[in-house]
Amino acid sequence: MPQTLEKAGEGRKIHAMIAQLTGKILEKDPTQLILEVGGVGYALHISLHTFDQIKTLDTCTILTILQVKNDTCVLYGFYTLEEKEWWLRLTSITSIGAKTALTLLSSLHPNALHQAILTKDEKLLSSIKGIGIKAVRRIIVELSDKVAPLNGGAQLTGAPDAYPQNQIDADAAMALVRLGLTQKNAEKAVATTRVTYPNNPLTLEELVRKALQTS
Repeated sequence: MPQTLEKAGEGRKIHAMIAQLTGKILEKDPTQLILEVGGVGYALHISLHTFDQIKTLDTCTILTILQVKNDTCVLYGFYTLEEKEWWLRLTSITSIGAKTALTLLSSLHPNALHQAILTKDEKLLSSIKGIGIKAVRRIIVELSDKVAPLNGGAQLTGAPDAYPQNQIDADAAMALVRLGLTQKNAEKAVATTRVTYPNNPLTLEELVRKALQTS
């Protein structure tokens, strides 16, 4: 029997019946992945962190979570067990939904998120678009005692994309909309980020991550 978890009062179930997929990457962008497995194309919602690790791959193995809510099935994909566990921790908090958890993992590397929670860095966490101060404080209260201290952190780096800047901007705005921003606010966030980093050849994932943290 597949394992099923249900969050009380929300009618939201998480099934463990699809725990992992290995296949050919048909399409990918900073928020979505289509993976062909045995002739079937699986659409998965992913974070910017996962995209950063699969962007140069033609095939990959993705850890998955199948969420059923209001008769709708949604697959979430994670390149590392660390990120999957963080998504489960975040969504275990009543006020944190699947999209908000992906936004957090898109804005901060799991190690940086871990450190921010341990140090109770409300300023950093609340700087992420769509994450209010009440949600930040709940995350800190509920998770700070459940995670072990880190011995240092890690940073992601990447080479500049080969796409022209206007295409990167359009793709970044689309990714932000999928993460919950309105089209207007997404475009404004991208434009503001470009002004803030005028001489920095940002990759697509760097642009999305920084745009999520613009004020």
